[in-house]
Amino acid sequence: MRVSIIGAGRNRNGIGEYIGKYFHAHGADVTSVLGTTETTSQEAAVALKRYGIEAAPYTQFQRMLEKEKPDTVVIASPSRTHYDYLLKCVEAGVNIFCEKPFVWQPPGDVEKTVKDLLGEARRKKATVAMNSQWVFALKTYEEMCGRIDSNRTNRFYVLMSPFAPGEEMIPESVPHPLSLLYGSLGVGEVGEVGFESHGENERVITFTYGSGKGDCNVTLRLAPRKTQPRDFQFGFNDRVVSRRIDPGNYEISFQHGARQVKIVDPLDQSVGNFIGAVRDGVDPVVGASHILNNTVLLKKIYDGCVGIGKKDAWKN
Repeated sequence: MRVSIIGAGRNRNGIGEYIGKYFHAHGADVTSVLGTTETTSQEAAVALKRYGIEAAPYTQFQRMLEKEKPDTVVIASPSRTHYDYLLKCVEAGVNIFCEKPFVWQPPGDVEKTVKDLLGEARRKKATVAMNSQWVFALKTYEEMCGRIDSNRTNRFYVLMSPFAPGEEMIPESVPHPLSLLYGSLGVGEVGEVGFESHGENERVITFTYGSGKGDCNVTLRLAPRKTQPRDFQFGFNDRVVSRRIDPGNYEISFQHGARQVKIVDPLDQSVGNFIGAVRDGVDPVVGASHILNNTVLLKKIYDGCVGIGKKDAWKN
């Protein structure tokens, strides 16, 4: 697998560098990176050298495509650039591993936009996945807290501390809880969206997630933080785990009460699942149906929180 990465730098909160690391670890050939300037693309290429990756830097997508001939493109650039790159990748017929959110504020109807993109990719037999990696941690969660009984689950809680404050927290953070809900309860609908301001920056979003198993009441607490490690907790019916990161070796653990269990980095699992899906010709875990549901519900939650007369409540 020949891989090109769009947005491999670490500006702000990007994870393209780490995505590249895991593609390389899984045996893929990361051949190139695309940056907005010669400086940023060179810096991204240099950063990847620490993982044994020799990637050529580019600033023009079409030139990279023609010279490197990747069969897979990673889109890890800022979310508002995803749509244009997705169009180009689908046109080229390459496999796509796209950071969440899949698209953000694209022109036209978001549901139709995503269906059209995924439909054209399917026609060209290209594999498409969105990186919403925490769904891969559900197995460990159940091992620690017990099986998620989808017929009796009626409360879900998440705490996240995204890099950016204000309304930008929504597209940066909300895809993760939506993926956890999809992975646990299946396709759902969002209803009764509400939010509250807590202090200068913290916001609490509430909504119902209605699936074939009934309604689940969701509470999402967003408390921005620019420094690492950032808070992350989630759980069903008061069985909540907290992420812990060892600063010495960056190993990730879940803690529930007095118990702490190491987990494989979900980003590693996300990349591995995508590579396996391409190899075997099957849908990835966060594939077409998951992407469509996630993106449509994200837009509904954003509109419910930042609609007419509500936007000022997100200003700092």
